[in-house]
Amino acid sequence: MQVILLERVAKLGQMGDVVDVKSGFARNYLLPQGKALSASERNIAEFQARKAVLEAQNLETRKEAEAMGERLSGQTFVVIRSASDGGALYGSVTPRDAADAAAEGGFTIDRKQIVLTRPIKDLGLHDVSVTLHPEVELTIHLNVARSPEEAELQAAGKSIRELAAEAEAEAEFEISELFDDIGAANEDGEDMGR
Repeated sequence: MQVILLERVAKLGQMGDVVDVKSGFARNYLLPQGKALSASERNIAEFQARKAVLEAQNLETRKEAEAMGERLSGQTFVVIRSASDGGALYGSVTPRDAADAAAEGGFTIDRKQIVLTRPIKDLGLHDVSVTLHPEVELTIHLNVARSPEEAELQAAGKSIRELAAEAEAEAEFEISELFDDIGAANEDGEDMGR
């Protein structure tokens, strides 16, 4: 099926391009989302008449997206989740969670604009792509932690696994010190008994 693109579509083409796509993709995504028109002679003529207006609207929305992108790019947002001691989340962080965290930080992002390349299923710092406009893409950072205090430690560069290993080593050291003290007390008691 041939369609006329009304905006830039990744891996497909630019505004005004007439492209061949599978009819299901056109019917289920491009046409309902307003990203394309079927390529009939009448629609091509209408598009040519409206092309200047569409390009002006596209330019305006791109400028707005670029302005917001400059403020948003590189921002870090904290997402608090329950997780195991090993750092595995009970569930995962979704685009909706990222959008909610950005909203708490004062930015309005639609969850459909957030692109997760893979599910976030563990604690730590994660890079997330945000597509504000078909021509404006940026990266934000999500700090996934169990508590705000843990998020601060992660932001300082400590990983949850490192913290757990340090706590375990400290506990083992305290236990060995305790046994050394008990052993020394027993030796003193044996020496006095003689």
